[in-house]
Amino acid sequence: MTALTVHHLAHSRSQRVLWLLEELDADYRIQCYERDPATGRAPAALRAVHPLGRSPVITDGERVVAESGAIIEYLLDGHDPDHRFRPAPGTEAFLDYRYWLHYAEGSAMPPLLLSLVFDRLGGPAAPWLMRPLLRRIAAGVRSAFVGPEVRAHLDYLEDVLQRRTWFAGEAFTAADIQMSFPVEAAVARGLAGPERPRLNAFVERIRGRAAYQRARERGGPYDLAAL
Repeated sequence: MTALTVHHLAHSRSQRVLWLLEELDADYRIQCYERDPATGRAPAALRAVHPLGRSPVITDGERVVAESGAIIEYLLDGHDPDHRFRPAPGTEAFLDYRYWLHYAEGSAMPPLLLSLVFDRLGGPAAPWLMRPLLRRIAAGVRSAFVGPEVRAHLDYLEDVLQRRTWFAGEAFTAADIQMSFPVEAAVARGLAGPERPRLNAFVERIRGRAAYQRARERGGPYDLAAL
């Protein structure tokens, strides 16, 4: 039987997939890809797996599954019959879990990605004559839009974790795995500092899990501050 394969890109969302597989104690193999050192983007080789050439993507026999949330649901469908990492469908707890599963990429990540883009605007990749202008534009957009959006989401998350241990309640779920990437990225990039102690405590809790540590060992480099 062909083992499930995670097409894993260094410093990326696919680290979450490795972590979930370790929590599930599932059998899998890793195909590693390195980012282009000049652009930081995924290599063209990933397009042989999925037309968009992005990670995460998994292959399970002839089946190809992309997108973090879809992969998480697929893995739980096949490896979590006892609902260890998601509440039973039809319950209030399940609705909360599903909200956070989708919130991570649908709401939390867009402003964080915009923050990254505007931090780079006017950097070494830009024509040097344009850099001062691009930096002024970036500073204006960050001040008027991106910064307030990021702070609003981080304030919201800090408040949620003031009232509960994990995002979907008192039990750890796959929603916490999904939420790990935006929270770790915010902490690593200095957007969630000591003034948001609960987000930092969340990062410490997840990093203390044995499955998280095994996934880090197998997955290799994972430095979100370097993105």
